[in-house]
This record gives sequence, C-alpha cells and structure tokens, in this order.
Amino acid sequence: MAGADRAARRGDGPIPASAGIGLRFPHHAAFLQTRPAVGWVEVHSENYLSGPALAVLEAVRATYPVSLHSVGLSLGGAAGLDRRHLARLAELTVRIEPGLVSEHLAWGAVDHAFLADLLPLPLTEESMAVVCRNIAQAQDALGRSILVENPSTYLQFRHSTIPESEFLAALVARTGCGLICDVNNIFVSANNHGWDPEAYLAALPAAAIGEFHLAGHSAAGGDATGLLLDTHDRAVAPAVWSLFETALRLIGPRPTLIEWDAAIPALPVLTAESAGAERRLTRYTAEAGDVRAA
Repeated sequence: MAGADRAARRGDGPIPASAGIGLRFPHHAAFLQTRPAVGWVEVHSENYLSGPALAVLEAVRATYPVSLHSVGLSLGGAAGLDRRHLARLAELTVRIEPGLVSEHLAWGAVDHAFLADLLPLPLTEESMAVVCRNIAQAQDALGRSILVENPSTYLQFRHSTIPESEFLAALVARTGCGLICDVNNIFVSANNHGWDPEAYLAALPAAAIGEFHLAGHSAAGGDATGLLLDTHDRAVAPAVWSLFETALRLIGPRPTLIEWDAAIPALPVLTAESAGAERRLTRYTAEAGDVRAA
C-alpha cells in the first residue's frame, strides 16, 4: 500500500478491516526504513509509556493506524485497577489517538506487584462483577469503549458456572465494551478443554467484535502431551487459518492482527503472514458481495 493511500485510510477513527502486524522492538528500525504494506499496527501499550520507543510510535502513527493493546491493567483483579497506571495509559491514548484500545480477560497483579503474566479467573457472577467494575473504570478514564480479548487457558476452575463465550457476551451487555476475537486462543483453549471452537465463535456477539487476532502455538511435551501452548513463536497453523475463515463467515471482516512475540523473525516474514490474512479478508469480502448481488 502506498504511503498516500495509508494516510488516506488512516483518519482518527476505527481501524479499517484490513490486516496488520504487532510491532515489536526488533522491527522498529526496519519498519521505519521500509514502511511495509500493512494496513495498521498494534503495540503493547506498556512498552510505549515513555522513552525513545514513544518517539518511534509517534513516527509510525503519522502514516499508519495504530491500536493500543494493554497487558498490565489486570481487568480481572479483585483489588481494582492501578490508578497511576491507568492515568499513564490515558495520557498515551490522548497522545497517540489510536483507532482501538484493548486489554485481556485476565488478571496479573496483586498488592501492587505485577506478575508478568495473564492469569485466568473463575467464570462466576462474582468475578463478572469485578471485571465489569474494572472495565467501567477503564472506559471512564479513557473516555472510550475498550475491547476485551478472550484468553488462552490451560486449566478450568471447577467452580466456574458461566461458559467463557457467554461470560464475554455478558461483559459486552453490561459495560458496552467490545471484544477482540483471538482465533488462535479459541483454538488452543478448545483443544485443551474439549470445546467446540465453531460453537464458541457462534456464541459471541458478532456486532461487538472489533478485531481478530491470529498467532502461532506449539504443543507441550512430557507429562503435558496433548496440551497446546499459546507461544506466539511461529507462523499461524493451518487449522487456525481454517478457523479464521469460519470466523469470517460467522462474524464478517474485522481488523485482523498477526502477533509474533518470541523467536521473532525478520520483518518480511511477519508481513508475509499479514498478507495471508489480507488475502482471506479480500476473498471473503468479494464472495459476500457476489452473494448480495445474486
């Protein structure tokens, strides 16, 4: 995509339903030098709150739509949100004017100590109240709705009473938030827990989904054989591409992100994955147009 076309598509509102990449530190220089043909970029907000990385993000935002994807709000934390952290995120949001802002259905902090992980929570009415409270606080501080991402999980709490897809739908109904539909996370969790991934997709409120995520996963070994791990360290698996195509049929095209966070390859490898997502988005849009015209 030419620079002028990128600028024309950027605007200051929602990100277009095209394919983008998760921009990571090893790609900063190459990205600014080559200006690759991707529709948009997403960054982990906590890496850009200050310092030289913020200047890089501002340079990228000048010609690309940007989505801010947080990993540190701890929406599932019973103690509530860290107000200082939320204030810094609000400052970044004003400065960058992102098309989308998002977080995870998870917790990762306790007693003001961050655990550097996205931990699962029991899916109960009690935890629902906690997450809704925290989403409302975040949305008030940011002055906008946020997207909440479905997790990849390796265990289920025996006292959970609400199926995960229904829990997410209830968050939307009670807070007005949107959702990220992480297709790889659905595939991983469905494998680990014996869920039907297509039924999970069908249970999500399609109108609330603002973004798709795609990534690679790996198989655990040893005593955990049969378990899939959300490692983000390789290309998207063929079965996940297939599930993404199912998601397009059920939900429709949305901004679609390729994530690659470990064993990070050269930038052209990442943009080639993004091009694969773009081809599927384009094909679905063309096929849907043919159906409407018939």
